[in-house]
Amino acid sequence: MVAVFAALGDETRWSILAALGEGDASASALAGKLPVTRQAIARHLVVLQGVGLVEPVKVGREVQFRVVGSELRSTAKHLDAVGVAWDRRLAAIKEIAEGL
Repeated sequence: MVAVFAALGDETRWSILAALGEGDASASALAGKLPVTRQAIARHLVVLQGVGLVEPVKVGREVQFRVVGSELRSTAKHLDAVGVAWDRRLAAIKEIAEGL
């Protein structure tokens, strides 16, 4: 999880992931949408691929990238579990405070 959050902690990588959420795209196509060079996009895609958030797909002579939904769902489940635990703790604190 730490590696996924580290990868998502970069604003450019987050923007790339959001753009890929709209559909598969090559590094060149992403560079056309974002204020980043194609080479920088390619480096960020390597990081996102390394943590399992995107995967390359060969389309003719072009390599496009797509989001790996299962990894995003897993990350969301972990975050949800943390949120539920904090909600329980805060409810207990509230109950104690109101009982004083």
